[in-house]
Amino acid sequence: MEFDIIDTELKMDKAIENLESRLTTIRAGRANPAMLNGIMVEAYGVLNPINALANISVVDARQLFIKPFDKSTMKDIEKAIFEANLGINPTNNGEVVILTVPELTEDKRRDYVKQAKTIGEEAKIALRNIRQDANNVIKKMELPEDQEKANLEDVQELINKYNAKVDQIMKDKENELMAI
Repeated sequence: MEFDIIDTELKMDKAIENLESRLTTIRAGRANPAMLNGIMVEAYGVLNPINALANISVVDARQLFIKPFDKSTMKDIEKAIFEANLGINPTNNGEVVILTVPELTEDKRRDYVKQAKTIGEEAKIALRNIRQDANNVIKKMELPEDQEKANLEDVQELINKYNAKVDQIMKDKENELMAI
């Protein structure tokens, strides 16, 4: 029986995807529809993701327009955005809900960088846990010593590769957040 490193790599890919999706929720002073991910709107008696009730478009670098499919949900959408505590107050012109993303102060940018670094550290912890699980599987397999060592080295090479990916993603996000 041979150790399947592909399964470990798939788990690490998922950790990277999770990191990237979590980082999209940190705004960088620019309008991005992803900042509304996870906002649920109570309409028609049930909770709906905001993008199920409206088209979201970026008008310019600092404005999002949210055009409800049904105008009767406009107040519900406004309320959900307000309660999501994004630091942006929604307004509406009767047709669309408008979000104007304010310029970020230097302090706010630094806070967002700290928040991003925390998410990056959590991703590295997830990768280490995946490595530990893989190493435990290898050790339980009762392989010849040289094959066990080779498999452990393969897993270590894999985590080095993925840690470098996390570092690059974090560097890019920090540059994005600190850019004025």
